Amino acid sequence: MMAWSEDQGVPEDSMITLMGDPFGDLTSSLDMEMTHPGPASVGITGRCKRFALYVENGIVKIVRIAEAEDDPAGDDKPEVTLADTMVDAIKALKSSSDEL
Repeated sequence: MMAWSEDQGVPEDSMITLMGDPFGDLTSSLDMEMTHPGPASVGITGRCKRFALYVENGIVKIVRIAEAEDDPAGDDKPEVTLADTMVDAIKALKSSSDEL
């Protein structure tokens, strides 16, 4: 994960920490394992779906999963999980809670 962090330009003193899930514990706990037969047919088992979470004080407020019937890995259309989209979703969530 250090190499990925370096590749992505995340500084060492960043508030961002990249973590791996080598045994799939988090993937399983979040029910984010890709069950589409495609990856398994080529020997890739336990692959995690492409997803983003917004968690506030331990409570999941937003879940976005990039997947489609013809793109189970979300590789072709990852937009729903990208930072800009998540920031917009968080702003919308905050704005709707301000209205309550």
